[in-house]
Amino acid sequence: ICIINTAGQHLLKTAMEKLNLSASAYDWILKVSRTIADLSASEDIKPEHLAEAIQYSSLDREGWGV
Repeated sequence: ICIINTAGQHLLKTAMEKLNLSASAYDWILKVSRTIADLSASEDIKPEHLAEAIQYSSLDREGWGV
């Protein structure tokens, strides 16, 4: 379950536009942010969880994930 507040939605929308991310990247960010929220024992995905997942996505796009 991915419950994201308004601030988180805005952050994700901005990242999608500025980083020109694909729909699969959007899904990946949601999955990773849900995992980060679970590790933080948080029921909801908070903006800081999304921000961390977006950072990981940016690293992966730069070739760090290879």
